[in-house]
Amino acid sequence: MNLDGFSKHLLICNGKTCTKNGAEEVTETIRGELKDLELQREIHTTKTLCNGQCKHGPIAVLYPQGIWYKNMNRIKSEELIQLLKERRSVYIGSELYYHDGITFKNYEEGK
Repeated sequence: MNLDGFSKHLLICNGKTCTKNGAEEVTETIRGELKDLELQREIHTTKTLCNGQCKHGPIAVLYPQGIWYKNMNRIKSEELIQLLKERRSVYIGSELYYHDGITFKNYEEGK
């Protein structure tokens, strides 16, 4: 896969627990929104296996920002893609971790 030209990469967990909790709907929603908003050449998606945050799943991880989103669902997925299109803040109230430029930090502890 050549990622030249892409500005963002969304990793969508489709491990066993996330799938049980709706990861396939999250994946389909994100990919559908990217297509509908003509963002497939800007934002690449990858279905992953377990990302190690099963109790918070479904998980989506946005790069290069390094933001981990927990408890994703259809509505949060639509909101995230809309915010990415508008190039606005990507805060959707579901953040688990963020990257401060050096390390990952727990979002709740970083407030």
